[in-house]
Amino acid sequence: MTPPYENAIVVVTGASTGLGRAIAVGAADQGARAVIINYASNESEAQETAWQVRALGAEAVAVRGDVGEDADCIAIAEAAAPFGRIDALFCNAGKTTRVTAHAHQLDKLTGEDFLDVYRVNVVGTFQAVRACRALLEQSDRAAVVATSSVAGVTGNGSSIAYSASKGALNTMVLTLARGLAPKIRINAVAPGFMDTVWFDKMGPHRDKIRASVIERTPLKAAASAEDIAGTALYLGSEAANRVTGQTLVADAGLSMTGG
Repeated sequence: MTPPYENAIVVVTGASTGLGRAIAVGAADQGARAVIINYASNESEAQETAWQVRALGAEAVAVRGDVGEDADCIAIAEAAAPFGRIDALFCNAGKTTRVTAHAHQLDKLTGEDFLDVYRVNVVGTFQAVRACRALLEQSDRAAVVATSSVAGVTGNGSSIAYSASKGALNTMVLTLARGLAPKIRINAVAPGFMDTVWFDKMGPHRDKIRASVIERTPLKAAASAEDIAGTALYLGSEAANRVTGQTLVADAGLSMTGG
């Protein structure tokens, strides 16, 4: 059987750790020829991702850049240009601002908080797609996969700003699906809780949240980065070649319970 990403040129933003790394390594494991690994600041972790990609036989190119800056998105696309095309673009870079008590968010959050989160989660995704569009159009299997969140569906996230940004991202995916068709597909994956450094930042609350998620989800599971990477890689592969404009929730069923 032909590997899903055989000979593919793949770009992953926010790929130094967590889900981004799992997507990059997963694409290499599934036959990718080259993976462009974007990172914002942590070069040592990005190089670890690159090492893991190379260990699986794919070329790896690490490129520093903040997707919230249009010039950096252009630089990410330029790193893929020598390969002549992009087959799959994973817009995974994201950020949040945390306010633990939702009742306090109207007082604690500022307009600047919203703009900062939207700059990466929404505008950054838009700019990355725009920068890579010409190379995506050179592929006969072009796909974009954006990392959203179940927070964009339920509104229950780390802050109002974060949840709102992911809701905006889901809507933008719908709009871009129309604008990029018929040459390029675009979808989003919306994870719930994942065992990654993202949730490690919750400190002592992390284990309690994890246990609560496992208890409340129908599948009685907390996802790993590799679990969600599998879903993202499906959306970016030819197995999903008739799927576009969709947001696929991957939260072990938690949103069905109202959680």
